[in-house]
Amino acid sequence: MKSRFALALGFSLAVFTTGIVSAETVWLDDLNLSVASQGWGTPHKNQSVDGHALTIGGTKYERGFGTHAEGALHIKLDGGAQKFSASVGVDDEVNKNPDSSVEFIVRGDGKVLWTSGVMRAGEAAKACEADLTGIKALVLEVGDADDGINFDHADWADAKFETASAKTFATSGEAPMAPVAPYILTPSAPATPRINGANVFGVRPGSPFMFTIPATGERPMEFSAKNLPEGLKLDAQTGHITGALKTKGEFTVTLLAKNSLGTAEKKFRIVCGDQMALTPPMGWNSWNCFAGAVSAEHVKSAADAMVRSGLINHGWTYINVDDFWQNHRNSKDPTLHGEFRDAKGFIVPNSRFPDMKGLADYIHGLGLKAGLYSSPGPWTCGGCAASWQHEEQDAQTYAKWGFDYLKYDWCSYGDNNIFSHDTYAVNRPEADANTIKAIRPYQHMGEYLPKQNRDIVFSLCQYGMADVWKWGGSVQGNCWRTTGDITDTWRSMSSIGFRQDKAAPFAKPGNWNDPDMLIVGQVGWGNLHPTHLTPDEQYTHISLWCLLASPLLIGCDMTKFDDFTLNLLSNDEVLALDQDALGKEATCVLTEGNLKVYEKELEDGSRAFGFFNLGSAPINQDFKSLVQFGLAGNQHVRDLWRQKDVADVNAADGVLPLTIPAHGVVLYKLTAAK
Repeated sequence: MKSRFALALGFSLAVFTTGIVSAETVWLDDLNLSVASQGWGTPHKNQSVDGHALTIGGTKYERGFGTHAEGALHIKLDGGAQKFSASVGVDDEVNKNPDSSVEFIVRGDGKVLWTSGVMRAGEAAKACEADLTGIKALVLEVGDADDGINFDHADWADAKFETASAKTFATSGEAPMAPVAPYILTPSAPATPRINGANVFGVRPGSPFMFTIPATGERPMEFSAKNLPEGLKLDAQTGHITGALKTKGEFTVTLLAKNSLGTAEKKFRIVCGDQMALTPPMGWNSWNCFAGAVSAEHVKSAADAMVRSGLINHGWTYINVDDFWQNHRNSKDPTLHGEFRDAKGFIVPNSRFPDMKGLADYIHGLGLKAGLYSSPGPWTCGGCAASWQHEEQDAQTYAKWGFDYLKYDWCSYGDNNIFSHDTYAVNRPEADANTIKAIRPYQHMGEYLPKQNRDIVFSLCQYGMADVWKWGGSVQGNCWRTTGDITDTWRSMSSIGFRQDKAAPFAKPGNWNDPDMLIVGQVGWGNLHPTHLTPDEQYTHISLWCLLASPLLIGCDMTKFDDFTLNLLSNDEVLALDQDALGKEATCVLTEGNLKVYEKELEDGSRAFGFFNLGSAPINQDFKSLVQFGLAGNQHVRDLWRQKDVADVNAADGVLPLTIPAHGVVLYKLTAAK
C-alpha cells in the first residue's frame, strides 16, 4: 500500500501523437497524467497504480489511467469537447480485498455530471458517459466511499474525449486558487526570556534522560532548575538536562531561564514510569524533502538547521532518518550497494551512513534526539533491507547506536507469503483475520523495543488499517498513522485532516493518532519546490494538526527556511495546543455549509476552537450562541496566531465576528472570564 513519489502540480500540456488517435478523439492517456493528485502511489498511464495491466472484473484493457482514492485530475476543456466516456472500476490487483471501495465522479464546471456509486473489488466495470457540451473545466474524481483509502486502486479504462477540433487538453492536480502572498501573523518572540514547550516529560527508569529547555530570548542565557531529582544534571549554558532516574516517581521541577533583561520560570513535571511520549513528538523527517537521496550529511545539516533557526527553542526535538539508510536489493546507485547484514545477522548501513552511532551522538550533542526507519517485512517501501526475522537484533542495534525513535512501515509485510510464515502469537481471540495480520508485525517489534536500555518512541506506519487506533497501544505503539501518505495539495491535506474524528477517542498521553507529516516549506520528495499549499491553507494545516494532538514532523528542507515557514512553526501558543498535557484530540462540533468548527479541551480548563473555511470564497459572519458547545458566562477570547486578546464574549447572547479566508482558519482560545 505504500509508495514514495511526489505528485507534481500545475498545468502541463500533453502531447498528441498523430496516427494513434483520430482528429475526433483525444484519449485520456495521451494527456499528462503525472500531475494528478491521489491519496497513495503515483498515476500510471495504461497500467494500474501498482504497474500491472488494467484489469476490472476479469476484463483487461489496453488503455486508460490507473490511480488511487482520494484522487483528482483537473482538465481544462474550454468548451472544446463534446463527450467523455470510460469503463471504470476497482483494479483486480487488490484481490477482492474487502477494504477496497471507491466512487468515480465526473464534475463539469462544479456540477456532478456522472457518478458510479460505490464500487468494490471484483465487480465488473461500469460504463461512464458524460455530456461535455460547453464545459470549460472538468474534474475526474475518485472518492474513498467514506471508509478510508486502503486498497482503493481505481481504473479509468478506455477513457477518451470526443472533440470536433481540439488535439489535446491541459491538466492539473487541483483547481488553481487565486494567488495569496505569504503573510506573517505571529509577532516575534520578546528579547526577555520565555520558556516554551510541553509541561510534562515521560521517561522509563534507567533510560538515558535528555531534555533541552526550550527558551526564547536574547542570548547569552543561563539556565537553572529547582528540585531537579537525583540522577539528573543541568548544563547551565545549554539548558540540556541529562542523566537517568533509577526508580519510578513523579517530580515537579521549576525551570528557570535568565538573561540580562530578566528571568522566566516554569513548572515542569517529570514522570518516570512505563510510558514515554506524554505529548506528541515534534521534530523533522527526511522523506518529504530528500526521499531516496538522503545521506548522513543531509541529516546533520537538518540538525544544525533545527538549532540555528531557533526551532529547538520552541520544543522541536527529533531528527529522523527515513528510508534509504540501508543497502538496496537492486538499485543502480553504487552508494546503496553492499551486504544487508553481517555474518551475525546485524543490519549494515549503506555507504552514505558510515557511522550511525557517530550520527546519533552528533544529534544528541546539539540537544536533539535521533530517529530511524524500518519495515516489518524483508524490504522497506523503497526496496532496502528491513527487519523481517531480525526484529530483536534490530531493536538492539538501534539502541546501541543511540536512536530514540523508530518509524516502522508496513510495506513488504503485506505479502501473504510473509504472513503465512509468521507464527508469532496474537493474544486477541476476538480479532478477525485481517486485524490479526495487521497486529502481528508490530507486536514483534513492540516486544523488543521496551527491553532496550533507552527509550525508543515506536511509530506504527500502516495507514490506519484494521482501525489501528483501537489496538496500537496494546503493541507498545506511541503513535500510529491513520491514513495514507500526504502530498502537498489542498485535496490531500484537507481530506486527511478533516476525517480524523473516528480515531479521536483513542488519543491520550503516550498514544497519538498520526495523520502524516507536515507539508509546508520546500518539499518535493527529492525534487524540491515550494509547497503547493497557499498561505491560508498552510495556516489551516498547522492549526488543524495542533488541534488534533498530532505528532508534528517537519517534512521540508530546513536549510531553506523562509520567514513565512519559520513563523508557521514557531508560534508557541499554537504549538501549546498540540503539546497540551491533557492529551485530548479535537473533534468537529459543527458544520454549517463550508464552515467547520473544531473544539479541543485543554488541561487548564479552557478550550481551543478552530473555525475552518473549506470553501473557495471568504466567510464573513457573526458567530452566535457559544452555549451550544457547553460554554457559559463571559468567555475571554484570544487569537492564538496573532497572540493577542480579542474580546470578552457572553456565551448566551454574545457575538463572535469571524472573517475567514478561502481554505483558511481562525484559531481562538476561550477561557472563562474572571
